[in-house]
Amino acid sequence: MRSFWAELQTQRWDDHRYYHHSRINQSLHFLSAISFIVAYAMMFKDPVIAALIGWLVAMVSRQSGHFFFEPKGYDEVNHATHQHKEAIKVGYNLRRKVMLHLVWALAPGLLWLDPTFFGMFQPHTSGEEFVRHVGEIWLIVGIGALVFRTVQLFFLKDVQTGLVWLTKIITDPFNDAKIYCKAPLYLMRGELIDPMGEAAGRPVEAHRA
Repeated sequence: MRSFWAELQTQRWDDHRYYHHSRINQSLHFLSAISFIVAYAMMFKDPVIAALIGWLVAMVSRQSGHFFFEPKGYDEVNHATHQHKEAIKVGYNLRRKVMLHLVWALAPGLLWLDPTFFGMFQPHTSGEEFVRHVGEIWLIVGIGALVFRTVQLFFLKDVQTGLVWLTKIITDPFNDAKIYCKAPLYLMRGELIDPMGEAAGRPVEAHRA
């Protein structure tokens, strides 16, 4: 358990220091974290609504921060290029995220073309049913993405790395809400980039981002 906890802390730390320099990105992650926590609560009442909140609010805000606001140049704090960080990322790097979001974005179109979605549903008879079917598909896509990358890491790395990454992803909303809650305040003060003073003062550890 000590090894598991230590690796979890390392993955969280590297994720922060490598991929969350922008205060806008951090603020969007705070919004995303709150949205995911709401979605988690909704899972017990209505998993479809939870999936819609998770994808349309939490994921869109979260990934917008990475794609549009996070610096892509040379990382002076960690002495690493963007290409290097993308190559060593344990989870979904930007290229893998593009593929995942392509699947997400195509789902409503495929459902529109085939209301049964390859035999999964009875054809929808209203807009509300269509939206709920989309939510069910997105719920499957989300769970499938987690399971797929976890199992893939079992073979690319080891079982512990995969399980640690899965634990990190599931608990990220709570961790992000805690560490990025002040990001909007810094942003309102005009600070666009986190100086990352704590990152500069710590030694480079194993790359588990």
